[in-house]
Amino acid sequence: MSRIVVLDGYAANPGDLSWRGLEELGSVTVYDRTRPEETVARAEGAEVVLTNKVLVGRQEMEQLPSLKYIGVLATGYNVVDISAAHEHGITVTNVPAYSTESVAQMVFAHLLTVTNRTEHYAQLNRAGRWTANPDFCYWDTPLTELAGKTFGIVGLGNIGSRVAQIAIAFGMHVMALTSKDAASLPVGIRKASLDELLSTADVVSLHCPLTDDTHHLIQTETLRLMKPTAILVNTGRGSLVCDADVAAALEADTLAAYCADVLTEEPPRPDNPLLRQPHAFITPHIAWATREARIRLMNIATANVRAYLDHHPQNVIK
Repeated sequence: MSRIVVLDGYAANPGDLSWRGLEELGSVTVYDRTRPEETVARAEGAEVVLTNKVLVGRQEMEQLPSLKYIGVLATGYNVVDISAAHEHGITVTNVPAYSTESVAQMVFAHLLTVTNRTEHYAQLNRAGRWTANPDFCYWDTPLTELAGKTFGIVGLGNIGSRVAQIAIAFGMHVMALTSKDAASLPVGIRKASLDELLSTADVVSLHCPLTDDTHHLIQTETLRLMKPTAILVNTGRGSLVCDADVAAALEADTLAAYCADVLTEEPPRPDNPLLRQPHAFITPHIAWATREARIRLMNIATANVRAYLDHHPQNVIK
């Protein structure tokens, strides 16, 4: 029976789901969290290791001769040294596309927070604002209709494509920065360059992978291309933007709002400048964490382990 170790299972399953499917495949030990200095000791003797955010690099692999499989409990796999894994004959898998619907939903939850400010008004009304109002209604923030506005999407993978569909349903004009051929794009999506997208869009939503080319894609120079009324949404990776430059643009009123579910450092340092900006709307990396998405994550991760043990691995990182 294979020894299976989950290094940081709490985020995916804080107790409301079951590890039963995994337990049917071997002897399972689940740790809620693992510090870097604990990784080797906890994974020692395990053939299968599952990780979400705990780094498993070359140094760890060299000290774990029994390790043959690393399953990433996420879509992104930058927590694993893939080159070192290949050299050591270790199979690495991820969980693709499990959170598409949930992340796309969060994009519009953020966007509607800015355009409609429902939480703002709900809080005021709990404090008695509406009951004391001389008129049947009131508003003290701009209220914006999305129909007819331009929505720019950077990256047209699974999530970006779903976001585009929803934006079209809202009656928005959609343009995308994508490697896909313009003729192959779905009806309603127009291919655009980065400069055109940034300078034209009323909403810019980031859905591209984090690479050397996209690191700090949004920084002072690219922010200058954007309309001062534009809303920037980042549910991709924190380092796609320079936090300090976005905070400065908000401070200078050259960017209307920044909506983010991800930051460069997570959890953020208390002095992160975005945290004190009234027009920065930050959620704590929860777009993926709906119960429905986590159930899919657990099911696919378990199926990945089963496929590996059956000698037909799936979702393998090449």
